[in-house]
Amino acid sequence: MDMTAFFADPRRRNLAILAAAALLSILLAILALWHQASFGQGGTTPTEFLPGFAKDVHSAARIHIASGENQFDVVFVPEKGWVVPERDNYPASYDLVQRTLVGLAALQTVEPKTARPDWLHYLGLETPPLGPGIAIAVSDDKGRQMASIITGKTEDIGDSTGATGLFVRRAGENQSWLVRSVLDPRASLTDWLDKKVLAVDRARIQETDIDPAGSPSFIVHRATPSDPDFILSPIPAGKSVSDPAIPDGVAAAITDFGFDDVRPARELDFSNPTTTARVTTKTFDGLEVTANVVKQGADYWVTLTAQALDAGRPDAEKEAATINARAVGWAYKVPAFKGQLFMTTLDSLLKAPPAPPPQATMPGGMPAP
Repeated sequence: MDMTAFFADPRRRNLAILAAAALLSILLAILALWHQASFGQGGTTPTEFLPGFAKDVHSAARIHIASGENQFDVVFVPEKGWVVPERDNYPASYDLVQRTLVGLAALQTVEPKTARPDWLHYLGLETPPLGPGIAIAVSDDKGRQMASIITGKTEDIGDSTGATGLFVRRAGENQSWLVRSVLDPRASLTDWLDKKVLAVDRARIQETDIDPAGSPSFIVHRATPSDPDFILSPIPAGKSVSDPAIPDGVAAAITDFGFDDVRPARELDFSNPTTTARVTTKTFDGLEVTANVVKQGADYWVTLTAQALDAGRPDAEKEAATINARAVGWAYKVPAFKGQLFMTTLDSLLKAPPAPPPQATMPGGMPAP
């Protein structure tokens, strides 16, 4: 085999590492189960639940997930890596792909359980979508099925390494098993999306410019990174900031950026200034990130673009290029509290001065001296 060509394929290179991790997990699993059996905690010799899967795991190219919620695929595309086709090939979480494949490879039998079809629901092993079980099938790039199982409920097996007992059965078989497992089956499609888009700490933020939808623009800023609070400007005459801490939340809206779902940005209208908020965050180290935000129904959707504030800042230019490579062309559905921060208006940060006390009057309506 031409090893240079083999490792030039990013999937094979990454999954070769994954295969080594899987084999190590299996060895540790066997050792743990042998240790339990030696103390009378197990009644059968531990074996691989999916024989041969670990040594072939580097060939995995498709993971199919089915549950009572939905069904979807996670697929390896040579020029893109692992993607989620149901979200227009948005990048999948390689960490979850790795943990799932290693988890499948490391499944070790503890003991057989029921083979009665009418009892499988007690273990959560009814075939989706009839019950709560999660079906996981793995195939290679030729469509050859490498593994296909249904996972159900869990049980404490007293494993000292932190592994748990998991009820499983092979697809198409009624025989169920209790296995030692480090697998964490995920049935939600959004769990499989790569959530790493950007990472901007509050400590880096110098200024955030907010242009709310159909409302006056404003800025929150600070002079140095050591300044504890952000200053709001402009403050209209006769008004003041309702709470000195409020501008800080607006300034840091871009931090801890996470999302609940994603879709192509072309499917939403971000061009209307009366419905689109624009939030531009500038850092002391020269990065600028612009978020455009719209609300559709109860959902907030955000697009992101980045650039270096000045030429000649290679770190900022590199970070901006990384953000754009991931985010440009996509709209992210953010949690409601984050969407509300992005769409903060100036009026919501202000309070009017207190009304003057009523003037005392004399009998007959004359002002008191």
